Amino acid sequence: MFGLSKEVFLLVDALAAILGLILLITRWRVHPFIALTLAAGFLGLTSGMPVALVMKSFQDGFGGVLGFVGIVLGLGTMLGKMMAESGGADRIARTLVGAFGRERVHWAMMFAAFLVGIPLFFEIGFVLLIPLVFIVARRTGVSLIRIGIPLLAGLSVVHGLVPPHPGPLLAIGVFNADIGKTIFYGLLVGLPTAMIAGPIFGKFISKYVPGEASPELMAQLAHEPEARELPGFGITLLTVLLPVALMLLKTFADVAFDEKNVVRQWLDFIGHPITALLAALLLSLYTFGTARGFTSKQIMKFVDDSLAPTAAIVLIIGAGGGFKQMLVASGVGNAIGQMALHAQISPILLAWLVAGLIRIATGSATVATITGAGIVAPLATMVPGVNRELLVLATGAGSLILSHVNDAGFWLVKQYFNMSVAETFKTWTVMETLISVVAIIFIMLLSMVV
Repeated sequence: MFGLSKEVFLLVDALAAILGLILLITRWRVHPFIALTLAAGFLGLTSGMPVALVMKSFQDGFGGVLGFVGIVLGLGTMLGKMMAESGGADRIARTLVGAFGRERVHWAMMFAAFLVGIPLFFEIGFVLLIPLVFIVARRTGVSLIRIGIPLLAGLSVVHGLVPPHPGPLLAIGVFNADIGKTIFYGLLVGLPTAMIAGPIFGKFISKYVPGEASPELMAQLAHEPEARELPGFGITLLTVLLPVALMLLKTFADVAFDEKNVVRQWLDFIGHPITALLAALLLSLYTFGTARGFTSKQIMKFVDDSLAPTAAIVLIIGAGGGFKQMLVASGVGNAIGQMALHAQISPILLAWLVAGLIRIATGSATVATITGAGIVAPLATMVPGVNRELLVLATGAGSLILSHVNDAGFWLVKQYFNMSVAETFKTWTVMETLISVVAIIFIMLLSMVV
């Protein structure tokens, strides 16, 4: 191998594969699913793996990820759709805005997004809650950016740090971490992070970029529908937070009872992400469906409609799992682990750095989380005593940094908030970077304690 050690050769090879992946997605606009599949195949063939194992490894990685995440994704998306159609998201936001008052309405928006965002994808949560930003801005006369940034921060933090979001869930699987502890630490790190990057930064930046809503969007989004009665705040909260409560219950059981205890076995079953989300979805069919006066035919249509947009996401996540498996099977993960061990860098910091670099390059938080976790995972087994839950959070925090023109979220925010590219950099990009940096500081502080 031209005098290169096997480890160095594998690292150069992996770097070439990741660079190729980035160019395919950004320069040649190849769909991430195809790009990940091609990059994985290239890595397998050039790293010296037996040809028979290349596609087998990819297939195993693909199936291993989707066997779990595919189900969770489907259930979570259906739950989100029921919440949207019933007006549950609207109810949470109205209640919080009413409780906080006009002066602190930007704090209300952050808490609304934080709660509503737990079972929802960032994009879905954004589309759901953006009308509220316009309605609240019109009602209160507060600037669009001051209300909008806290909302974006709340959604972004739970998307990157808190299960059952696909990124953190994937990382939990890769690092073999505990889901309840990850939720607990994620909320512990996430809330203060969202406060700093949301209401506090939003209030500051809105002095320089107030944001002018486009009249067309204002007319379209700020009209308040003569809708059916909204679900109550209590029942909405109960439905949305049920899966989180059940998963936390599982963690409590794991601490309180030994493995053979019947109570623990049942609580482990009830608190499994699939069971927990299924329970919340079934409850939502009543609380957000039948109880709101929807017919079973309408409910069926909502559930059906919710799944179409997730098809691409499912494929990308699966291909990311295949690419991750190729990194492991070809020995790249191990080589990076060995190098990091010699470099004496904290695995938690390394997870953040690797995910951050991939995020900046590809624009996708999910791709950054999957690939970053796959690269750093072998380290978790080599370094004794490293906290796996914090590795998950560090990868998630890294995956949010510096959103720019290669991220769909950047353009989504730019268009809805009617900003120039420069203004979007000053607001959205700075906010995302703040979240990432503040979160890793909190995670490193937490690592001293747990």
